[in-house]
Amino acid sequence: MYRLLGVNRVVIYNTSCGPDLDRLLQSYAQEGFLEVVPWPIDMHMNPSHGWHFPEHGGDIHYFGQLTTLNECIYSSMERSRYVLLNDIDEIVMPYKHDNLMSLMDTLQPQHPDVGSCRCVNHIFPKNHYEPSGKFHLPQWRGIPGINILEHIYREDPARNIYHPYKMIVQPRMVEQTSVHEVLKYFGQTYRVPLEVCRLIHVRVALRGSLTLEQLNVDKRLWDFQEKLISNVDKVLGKLEFLVT
Repeated sequence: MYRLLGVNRVVIYNTSCGPDLDRLLQSYAQEGFLEVVPWPIDMHMNPSHGWHFPEHGGDIHYFGQLTTLNECIYSSMERSRYVLLNDIDEIVMPYKHDNLMSLMDTLQPQHPDVGSCRCVNHIFPKNHYEPSGKFHLPQWRGIPGINILEHIYREDPARNIYHPYKMIVQPRMVEQTSVHEVLKYFGQTYRVPLEVCRLIHVRVALRGSLTLEQLNVDKRLWDFQEKLISNVDKVLGKLEFLVT
C-alpha cells in the first residue's frame, strides 16, 4: 500500500519474526524498497510488551519504541525529505491527493515553517466487514493477517478523550520525538485537516459500544484495489504462498 502511495523506502525494526514473514521481508529488501534493521533488544534487556508502562513494566518502554523512532529520524536526515512515523498496521492516507508526495507538495508551500504534520488516527473495527464479500479472495485463503479491503466502517474519534496522532516530519527540523508528537524541533507543527489526510487503522474497536449504523462508510482504500490486489498477488506468488 505504501508503495502505491509513493513511499520510496520503508524501515522496519525487527525484534523477531517467523520464517514465512522473514522470506517476505527479504524479498522486499532485495528490491531495495525495505530496510530491515535488526533489533534483538529482548536479548539484552527486558522490554515491556505493551505501550502502557505501569501495566506492562520492563526495563525499557515497548521494545524501545522511542529509541527506534528517534534513530530513524537521525539516520534519515541526509537521505529523506520526509519521514512517516507510524505503526506497521497504520496507513497515512491522503484523501484529496493521489499520493503522499503530492500531499506534501501542496502543504509545504502553504506552511513553509512547519516541520511536523500531525494526522489523526481513525479506527476501522476489524469485526465489521463490508457486506458483499467481494474482497474475500479465494487465493488469499490461509494467508495470515487482515485483508484491509474488507473493512470500510470508520469510527469517529471520541471528543472527550485524547486521540493520538501520527506524524509526517522533515527529519532535519526535528531534534527529538515521542510517539504522537515531536518534543524538540525547529519551526512549527501543523494538524492536517481530516478531509485532507487521516490514518486508516484496522484493529480492535476503540469505541466498542458503537453500532454499525453509527460508523462511517469509508471506501478510500478501494481507489487502489486493482493495483493493490495485483501487487500482493505477485509477491505472494513469487514466494509460493498463494492458494491454488
